[in-house]
Amino acid sequence: MLSQIKEIAAKLAPRLIEIRRHLHSHPELSGQEYQTAAYIAGVLSSCGLQVQELVGKTGVVAELLGAQQDSRLLAIRTDMDALPIHERTGLAFASHYPGIMHACGHDVHTTVGLGTAMLLSQVDEPLPGDMRFLFQPAEETAQGASWMVRDGVMDRVDSIFSLHVFPTIPGGSVGIRYGALTAAADDLELTIVGESGHGARPHEAIDAIWIASQVITTLQQAISRNQNPLRPVVLTIGKIEGGRAPNVIADRVKMLGTVRSLHPETSAALPAWIEQIVAGVCQTHGAKYALNYRRGVPSVQNDLALTQIVESAAQEAWGSDRVQILLEPSLGAEDFSIYLDHAPGTMFRLGVGHADRPNHPLHHPQFEIMKRRS
Repeated sequence: MLSQIKEIAAKLAPRLIEIRRHLHSHPELSGQEYQTAAYIAGVLSSCGLQVQELVGKTGVVAELLGAQQDSRLLAIRTDMDALPIHERTGLAFASHYPGIMHACGHDVHTTVGLGTAMLLSQVDEPLPGDMRFLFQPAEETAQGASWMVRDGVMDRVDSIFSLHVFPTIPGGSVGIRYGALTAAADDLELTIVGESGHGARPHEAIDAIWIASQVITTLQQAISRNQNPLRPVVLTIGKIEGGRAPNVIADRVKMLGTVRSLHPETSAALPAWIEQIVAGVCQTHGAKYALNYRRGVPSVQNDLALTQIVESAAQEAWGSDRVQILLEPSLGAEDFSIYLDHAPGTMFRLGVGHADRPNHPLHHPQFEIMKRRS
């Protein structure tokens, strides 16, 4: 079947380039992918697939039936939303919409999903089981996977696969990661409540700004001594608001941050651990606090057997020299992990890095992919 797949892929290549460029020039933000979804549904319907729209709000699901005696169901998930970034690539097919861009490669993901469906619908040999293609909205806001799951897309699914482009891997290569691929990413909102006073008499007040600084410092120091260094935790306070005037001691400080970890056991223990430290610092200095810890998406944990299948298939199709084993995970987040609560799965990296010029990172206004090596 591999030789036929390569033959069909070569014939489909011009059409897939056309599809990708259309998607790139018509990006839509998370939860607003109406035109993208309609375009995807049209392509899938033309291939004879069973298509369902408005799944998970703006998502699309298509099914390709295989051998009737085999009840297995394999899902392939791709995401299709863009980012609120103004494109500066200078491409002839750059975004038509100011301030919106496919800067994370979801146009490529969607094209790969469509190409896979188009290709498999043309092979002569019946597939050993059914295929379900999930075109998911709102990955960038980590909402779309939950929307899709609530609408039943994982019913009967035995396993699920996905990919994400990666500019640090050369174009024409893939990256395989066993175990944890991405981090669990949670959000925290912390308010420190003190008592206002005159800047000249700090002993008569409870300085919320100073206490907030103690909380931040203690948390960062405690990570290096209380958390297992082999199970990393990254806590970032990205926003602080507090104070009214330079000579008035602040009575309230609000902080927003993100907490990232790789191991499920560590992730489960973090809310109580953080609150214990915050409570201790505030009690020492006579302040009160309000902590809102919001769970985000869990870590993507790649299934061993399915990851081995992807590695073997990539080596057979492209050669072992184009298959990299990734030794380190990413502390970025990915809501593909939501699907893994319902079936085993794996996600791999698709190399899009340039060999002859600098590679801009994901979410950069000049991010662009490198085509596959010949």
